Amino acid sequence: MFLPMLVEALADTRAFEGCERIDVHVDADNPDRIILWEMWGARSDHETYIAWRLDNGMAEDLEPVLEGGLPRFTHLVASS
Repeated sequence: MFLPMLVEALADTRAFEGCERIDVHVDADNPDRIILWEMWGARSDHETYIAWRLDNGMAEDLEPVLEGGLPRFTHLVASS
């Protein structure tokens, strides 16, 4: 199953420089729909992390189980 593999892989994500938080949310009505909410110290930290994941082959391993291909990322900034 995908979720246990994801949870295991997120240990590396949480340890990656700049990762402040990552939460996993599973749709109660569709357990195949998973949303990750991530907080990074800087956008460049996240971009470095994504490059690392692409280089280490994890993205290729995940692509067959991801609907619509690799995930899209939206970079948000806090507004006061």
